[in-house]
Amino acid sequence: MKMKKLTIAMMILFILFSFVLNILGLMKLFPIYISSPILFLSVFIFITFMNDRKKFKGF
Repeated sequence: MKMKKLTIAMMILFILFSFVLNILGLMKLFPIYISSPILFLSVFIFITFMNDRKKFKGF
C-alpha cells in the first residue's frame, strides 16, 4: 500500500512538472510541440494507473 501511494505521488509530481513545462511552451520559452505530448502522456499514464484494478473475469 505504501508503494502505491509513493507511485501516485510521483505521478502527480510528473503531471505538475509537465504542466509547468507546457506553460513555458505557451510563453514560447520552450517548444510547445514537445511539451504538449509530455503533458498528454503524463495524464494518460496517471488515468490508466488509477483505472487498473482487479476485475472479475468469470469462472
